[in-house]
Amino acid sequence: MKIKKGDHVVVVAGRDRGRTGTVIAAFPDQQKVLVQGVNMVKKNKKVTHQGVRGAKEGGIVHQEAPIHVSNVQLADPDTKRPSRVGYQIDSGGNKVRVARPSGKEV
Repeated sequence: MKIKKGDHVVVVAGRDRGRTGTVIAAFPDQQKVLVQGVNMVKKNKKVTHQGVRGAKEGGIVHQEAPIHVSNVQLADPDTKRPSRVGYQIDSGGNKVRVARPSGKEV
């Protein structure tokens, strides 16, 4: 997977198309990523007695759900537009990711 945790990505398909966010977590075995503020779902949380002074906490919470990695692309550092990811070998012999249109290191 060419998308890593901490990358700034643009959603290119689905109901959140056009939205941007930072990758919170990557799940390579499932080919999915968790993007901050994208693909928000409502989740019913069970009531627990773990709150302050024994207060009951629970109810409906809004949280991000994983989105397939094919529906996001890395944002180009220059233009902030979606771009494909390539690899280059730098002067130190290390493999680095680069944005295809600009050639800038990500």
